[in-house]
Amino acid sequence: MSRDAVDLDDVQGLVRFGHGPLPEAVFVLVRVKSAEAARSWLRSAPVTTAATRPSPPATALQIAFTAQGVEALGVPASVRAAFSSEFREGMADANRARRLGDVAWNAPAQWDWGYETTVPHVLVMLFAKPGQLGALVDRTCGDAWRQAFDEVRRLGTSDLDAVEPFGFRDGVSQPTVDWEQRRDPSSSRHHYSNEVALGEFLLGYRNEYGKYTDRPLVDAEASSAGLPDAEDAPDKKDVGRNGSYLVLRQLRQDVRGFWQHVTREAGGDEKAADALAARLVGRTRAGDPLSHERRAIAGVLGDPEERRRNEFTFDNDRAGAVCPVGAHIRRANPRNGDYVDHPTGVARLFADLGLPGSAFQDDLVSAVRFHRILRRGREYGPSLTVAEALQPAPTDDPERGLHFVCLNANISRQFEFIQGAWLMSSTFAGLTGEGDPLLGHRQEIAGAGGTDAFTIQRDGLRKRVSGLPPFVTVRGGAYFFLPGVRALRFLAGPSI
Repeated sequence: MSRDAVDLDDVQGLVRFGHGPLPEAVFVLVRVKSAEAARSWLRSAPVTTAATRPSPPATALQIAFTAQGVEALGVPASVRAAFSSEFREGMADANRARRLGDVAWNAPAQWDWGYETTVPHVLVMLFAKPGQLGALVDRTCGDAWRQAFDEVRRLGTSDLDAVEPFGFRDGVSQPTVDWEQRRDPSSSRHHYSNEVALGEFLLGYRNEYGKYTDRPLVDAEASSAGLPDAEDAPDKKDVGRNGSYLVLRQLRQDVRGFWQHVTREAGGDEKAADALAARLVGRTRAGDPLSHERRAIAGVLGDPEERRRNEFTFDNDRAGAVCPVGAHIRRANPRNGDYVDHPTGVARLFADLGLPGSAFQDDLVSAVRFHRILRRGREYGPSLTVAEALQPAPTDDPERGLHFVCLNANISRQFEFIQGAWLMSSTFAGLTGEGDPLLGHRQEIAGAGGTDAFTIQRDGLRKRVSGLPPFVTVRGGAYFFLPGVRALRFLAGPSI
């Protein structure tokens, strides 16, 4: 089976670039008012592609759909049924919400948007260079837009200069996508690598299992003539190819609560509070990992500073003496290979067969390469220094947080696994009674007890920090399909 080069003109630019040089952005959530008018607007929308340019564009426009949105456009049920079950059921599904940790004040019924009548149909993402976003919004949301859509919400963003609201450097670690498809993804990896198969992020290409993720394929006929061919089914046209699933979650961050809590735990000592905050995160505020281990890692790119922040694993810190086992970055990316302890010979055979032989806590952590995501989020709200965060909040204190955005080809195996099995799990890597120190909901889990603790392993001893309050609240969320450009035109066709 031949593997074709990626048609970058058919890939939305968000996947490849993230639009970092365009610091102004707004994410507009809409519902279809008129299917005919919406299809007309979508067919003519100037979508920004991933094609290489001499310089970044001044503005960018990207489009994605929820399952309800695909239905509202009149896409046939046979096509809709071939999308993933996670996408079709949606983030607010009751069983899914429980697995994601969206309970109590994070429950979908408490959201500002994304539940029942506030589930959007379409996400339109607008990015611009400084001073140009207003004009882009005006051009985009004109008469044709108003005939086509009803707006649910506009999610504004802030440019905090690569620092997230808690004050830590953001966007430090991203996987490197194998755009050229040079590596055989089906082969085992002894060591952690930052290079990930293209099919983990774009549908229609081989993933880390060497397989093609299921997606909608249609017969070759007049209405589908503009779609790319399916690489693994040449007699079919591929609706999914060059597209991805986009996860959007609005996360409100209690910046004052975070710094006031760690400062109380540190007895008011500023340096001790900063050190405790770093242990919760796993990095210093400057973005430096707590791990002392440094070695070359395949797929880690960038300048020396970027490489220094990413070329590390936890292989020599299994007990968490340097970076706590439950720290946020360790839960989000355990940085392991396919085989704990890098076995050879008989030990390798045991590992292949899933037989005992490695450390207990490592047996509980799945190989990372099957659970990577591309993060494309933006912060919102004004920045707040630590000194300001320690002061009482004014009555008109603005909300701060993150519009979390990630791209993945398999929502269940990628985003949902990271969120449910690693971040929200109270038994991650053999721990008990604690969830993610930043994102955790702090609620009791049936049969597992509380989740409001954090363990610091040091010098053979363990210090237990108890009573962590929630620092992050979910305000809304949804699963979207970010189609390839040709698939976008197909979905918006006058008759499918």
